[in-house]
Amino acid sequence: MSQNKKISIVIADDHPVFRAGLKYIIEQDSQMEVVAEAGNGIEAVSIIEELEPDIAVFDIDMPECNGIQAAKKLKDKKLNTKIIFLTMYSDETFFNDVMELGITGYVLKDNALNDILSAIKYAAQGKIYITPEISGYFLKREEKYKFSDLLLKNITAMERRILTMIAENKTSKEIADELFISYKTVENHRSNICTKLNLKGSHALLKFAFENKDTLLS
Repeated sequence: MSQNKKISIVIADDHPVFRAGLKYIIEQDSQMEVVAEAGNGIEAVSIIEELEPDIAVFDIDMPECNGIQAAKKLKDKKLNTKIIFLTMYSDETFFNDVMELGITGYVLKDNALNDILSAIKYAAQGKIYITPEISGYFLKREEKYKFSDLLLKNITAMERRILTMIAENKTSKEIADELFISYKTVENHRSNICTKLNLKGSHALLKFAFENKDTLLS
C-alpha cells in the first residue's frame, strides 16, 4: 500500500450512534478514511462490492443479514476486502467458529476505543489482530492446528485418505466399498492410524477426524 494512500474502511453496524463514534475514532488517524457506512449486512455487502474498500468493520448482530452471513457472502465473491468483527461475544467456541471464515480481526466492543485502530493497521498489513484479553483463544487454536499437522505427517497417503472419509462420516464398510478393499483392511488401517496418532477410546478417531476435517480436505 502506498504511503500516501489512505486505508479505506466501511463500517457496518445497525446502531447509528455507535457507527458515528467509531467513525470519529478511526478518522483520528490521518492514514484512515471511512468511505461508507451500512446499517445491515445486505447493504454492507452491496457497498463493499461497489467500493472494494481495504477493510470492513462488521458488527455480528445486524438485521436482515448478520455479520457472519455477510462475511460468507464476501468470501464466496472472493473480494479482497479484509474483515474485522466488532462484537460483544467473547465465548471461545463462538470465536473458533467465526475464525473459520478467514477474518483478520476480532475486537470486543468493550475494547473498541483501544483496539480498533490497531486491528485496522494489522489487517491492512495482512496480519490478524485479536483483542488481547481473548488472544489466548487464538494461540490455543493455532497450537492445535500445528499439532494436528505434525501428527498427520506421520500417516501414509492411504491412511490419510481413509481418515478423510471418516471425517465425511463414512462407515468402514462404505470406505471398503469405495476403495475396493476389504472391510478387514479398513479396520487394520483404522487401528494403525489410532496407534500413530495415540488415539484411545471407541470414538477418538472419529472425533479427531471431525476436528481436523478442514486440514484433511486441504
